[in-house]
Amino acid sequence: MEQDRLGASLARIARIPFRAKFHLRPPEREYVASRGMDAVRRHARELIDTRLAPAHPVKDGRQTPWGGHPVFRAQHATATCCRTCLQINHGITRGHELSEREREHVVDLICRWIENECRAGPGPRPNPPPTLF
Repeated sequence: MEQDRLGASLARIARIPFRAKFHLRPPEREYVASRGMDAVRRHARELIDTRLAPAHPVKDGRQTPWGGHPVFRAQHATATCCRTCLQINHGITRGHELSEREREHVVDLICRWIENECRAGPGPRPNPPPTLF
């Protein structure tokens, strides 16, 4: 059931033109290939715990770099980059520390997106269909 929910969330977010333009770059793909998804998942959890989970994160809205680590790219692609994006796109309200369940959900979204990117391989991707609303 959770896997279906993750897939549905990623499909919905991929229809947002701004989010759809994000893809792993070659160095980020190499990072995943050399370290593996277990390490990437650990890094994702550490980054979420320190940069996103606090009730009032330091530099909220500017705490996630645009690249340099696969988790950063994934955060922008999945709208898990700041508390405002979490609230707008995932219904996780601002102003409270993320619960364990919310943290796991965010990390699962990030890791699923990275896995999907790695399976898709490099190169151009078709644009998602336009949203009707």
